[in-house]
Amino acid sequence: MTALVIAEHDHHGLKPSTLHTVTAALACDPQVHVLVAGRDCTGAAQAATQIAGVAKVLQADAPHLGDGLAENLAPQVLALAGGYTHILAAATAFGKNLMPRVAALLDVMQISDVIHVLGPDTFDRPIYAGNAIATVQSADAVKIITVRTTGFDLAAATGGSAALESIAAVPDSGLSSLVGRETTKSERPELTAAKIVVSGGRGLGSKENFDAVMTPLADKLGAALGASRAAVDAGYAPNDWQVGQTGKIVAPQLYVAVGISGAIQHLAGMKDSKVIVAINKDEEAPIFGVADYGLVADLFTAVPEMVKQL
Repeated sequence: MTALVIAEHDHHGLKPSTLHTVTAALACDPQVHVLVAGRDCTGAAQAATQIAGVAKVLQADAPHLGDGLAENLAPQVLALAGGYTHILAAATAFGKNLMPRVAALLDVMQISDVIHVLGPDTFDRPIYAGNAIATVQSADAVKIITVRTTGFDLAAATGGSAALESIAAVPDSGLSSLVGRETTKSERPELTAAKIVVSGGRGLGSKENFDAVMTPLADKLGAALGASRAAVDAGYAPNDWQVGQTGKIVAPQLYVAVGISGAIQHLAGMKDSKVIVAINKDEEAPIFGVADYGLVADLFTAVPEMVKQL
């Protein structure tokens, strides 16, 4: 048995999600290969050879693979699938876009958002916004798996000595093309990889208040900024800051929730954080049910005072 990890990368280096996925793959099977598909992606492929536990890295390099389109990547994975019992990718936007297409082409079910590997064919995954854990057993010859990165530690990025093999790229499917891409550049840590996250909710009242209250706190802590869905829907924060069931799943060392009531959908995205601090003037707010430290106070008074003390 051998597991294949589909690497998420920027052509020059690997995304942290790939390292989490390798850890999950090693729990499925001790023999792990990594597929790096892209355009001029030798840098990412070389980085993959250094991951501890990886036996082989397969590099598929072609112009039509450079944009990470699922319509072109899925046939590339399909061409390799016969040699693997498990094919894994992170449950990020990349993996969620690619893996359902792979599963459909192989006519097998997808096992989504895996948080524990109990055996080669048995996995735990959250359901009902994380309020229940389903144990799933699959008899499929090839298990197609997306991994919730917060459920697995990072594999060591160095110390490995995997062989690097160039493989033929499949032809361009011609089904889609990338028209354009808008990326958000920030000096702050990436939300899903940050050790400290501070998130604001609807209690902040406006975008101006959000910026005035949350930005100084994030600056003091060196934190990534997040937001509840209510805050995002109200226009206080951009979509890519949303934490929750329909946003990003985070598990930082410290999560500070400011003016967030704690709807079940939000809790699903952050309740695995190591330490949770909640600030809300409503002492009955559900967020206090998961918080390690709770402060019942007016956030417009409490947060500036915190910043001053820091």
